[in-house]
Amino acid sequence: MRALTSILAGLVVGSMAFAAPSFAADKGIIGVAMPTKSSARWIADGDNMKKVLEEKGYTVDLQYADDDIPNQLSQIENMVTKGAKVLVIASIDGTTLSDVLQQAADKGVKTIAYDRLIRESPNVDYYATFDNFQVGVLQGSYIIKALGLDQGKGPFNIELFGGSPDDNNAYFFYNGALSVLQPYIDSGKLVVQSGQMGMDKVSTLRWDPAVAQARMDNLLSAYYTDKRVDAVLSPYDGLSIGIISSLKGVGYGGSDQPMPVITGQDAEIQSVKSIIAGEQSQTVFKDTRELAKVTAGMVDALLSGSQPEINDTKTYNNGIKVVPSFLLKPVSVDKSNWEPILIGSKYYTLDQIQ
Repeated sequence: MRALTSILAGLVVGSMAFAAPSFAADKGIIGVAMPTKSSARWIADGDNMKKVLEEKGYTVDLQYADDDIPNQLSQIENMVTKGAKVLVIASIDGTTLSDVLQQAADKGVKTIAYDRLIRESPNVDYYATFDNFQVGVLQGSYIIKALGLDQGKGPFNIELFGGSPDDNNAYFFYNGALSVLQPYIDSGKLVVQSGQMGMDKVSTLRWDPAVAQARMDNLLSAYYTDKRVDAVLSPYDGLSIGIISSLKGVGYGGSDQPMPVITGQDAEIQSVKSIIAGEQSQTVFKDTRELAKVTAGMVDALLSGSQPEINDTKTYNNGIKVVPSFLLKPVSVDKSNWEPILIGSKYYTLDQIQ
């Protein structure tokens, strides 16, 4: 009986020993609010954030809001109620979160804006993103080189598309692109036949591909019945796919009517395949694994009382304050370099692309 008691005691102690590290590793709840699952990019962001934070010992409350603003507000409120220590938020509309972030701040909860700046709130502690102005520069520069504008060629016809007007990043993408395209528009080497310029005219609500496709349909029927579109500035792969569908509908993509130069962003699998097939021309790759690491590092720093790493203290004014930020570097991808960049970095496997 004494031997059995000893064995049982040993089992209890042993099970406690195994359980202890798991208990000790739990560093609290981190709320991660993502906008939608309709884009492969945001699914990857959520997965990467969850993986990196869990590896650091946090419990992750990951929620997707299906591009529904009240849904996201409710999700964030629930995260605060459940005791989240830090909120990581990729907002649907960066102007709608002031009240819920005040509630969070009143409870001592810190907030990191993830890739989309949260506006009109003093309670945004840090911002982790890519150099969004540079994204636009890469897109505009690609158009310039592909058309040979830098070699004196032209004039060419171009149409401009912008992102969602409630996403602060959309303005950086557009302004970055126009910073290099505007001189060619001013000189007449690039002609916007529709005359539609500025985010008030070219934006695409909720980054909806169907909205972009419908607008491209209208542009083609109104301005290009006897002219050719030579380039389309598209800020995001999903919009590019919609634009390509519209262009195919009127005969582009054949040997007698090749596709215009079409840009994109996020290196989504469908668009990478489109680039290989010679339809979309370019995309901008943003390695969300690196963004997750940077954001998780900010979480660690905030909860340990140390200073998160930042590299920009000037660019991102949210209307109330300049939010200290860490900006990662985006990379231009086309038919010439997709494999070493996307496959070589193990972001995708070759099987996913083929």
